[in-house]
Amino acid sequence: MKPSVILYKSLPDDLRARLDAHFSVTEIKDLSPESQQQHAAALAQAEGLIGSGGKVDGELLAKMPKLRACSTVSVGYDNFDVEALNQRHVLLMHTPTVLTETVADTMMALVLSSARRVTELDAWVKAGQWNKSIGPDKFGIDVHHKTLGILGMGRIGMALAQRAHFGFGMKVLYNARREHEEAQSRFGAQRCDLETLLKESDFVCISLPLTEQTHHLIGAEQLKLMKPSAILINAGRGPVVDEEALIAALKEGTIHAAGLDVFEQEPLTESPLFSLPNVVALPHIGSATHETRYGMAQDAVDNLIAALTGKVEKNCVNPDILK
Repeated sequence: MKPSVILYKSLPDDLRARLDAHFSVTEIKDLSPESQQQHAAALAQAEGLIGSGGKVDGELLAKMPKLRACSTVSVGYDNFDVEALNQRHVLLMHTPTVLTETVADTMMALVLSSARRVTELDAWVKAGQWNKSIGPDKFGIDVHHKTLGILGMGRIGMALAQRAHFGFGMKVLYNARREHEEAQSRFGAQRCDLETLLKESDFVCISLPLTEQTHHLIGAEQLKLMKPSAILINAGRGPVVDEEALIAALKEGTIHAAGLDVFEQEPLTESPLFSLPNVVALPHIGSATHETRYGMAQDAVDNLIAALTGKVEKNCVNPDILK
């Protein structure tokens, strides 16, 4: 008899067929209380859970006594209560490798579009306001040969450093828990403390997961350390930045601009950020290309198969429970 699994995100037909070949699949809309109530019987029998979005916490786990593995179609897993999973010996699988280059592309796009005022001037042209040669009030700032500071030198940080160093001749600073010899040898990256990075960087790029330690890591005090000409880029997790402090800094000219793909509350339908011309705001598109999203879904399916067949070799958040 095939193990039962809950799918809470639609998959491409071929990947759904692969999932069906291994498991008895119940697809639900989401993990909302209404869905949980509607599919209580299926949840109670499920050994696997695969999808993205929604909280997986002790309350949900209590409704899934047979659960052995969760597979998230994402690299981030801050919506999973890992401690609760560990207590129940439930494996958590994620997709940390397939989206690396795509997210780095997005971060570089935010650097360029915020520095050169791409979205602001695009709207200005489309509004029919370009009736003479532009003056200094529409000028942007250079990206090439500036200093790029990276918070979090993981896979995405490395990919961003590669683009900055080889593509734009930028000096790379980074702040991370440990030294990254490869970043230092390949890109001449220099590890420094957070204060130094903020003071010296022309672009501060956040590629960090959300943890207790990183929540509001960048607040009013840190923003004041940055150059008035500096730009903040966040494509990690929204709550790493104190959004109210950022809005104040952008309004007051404490920093020059911001390029944001993530926010404290998502989706974002109303915010003072919308009225600020020095903000590029994207709808969390870091990994949102057809190729990468397919790859993430493919990894997630393979991860769940590995987890429920005892063949975990990679992509496991909590491998210690296997010991």
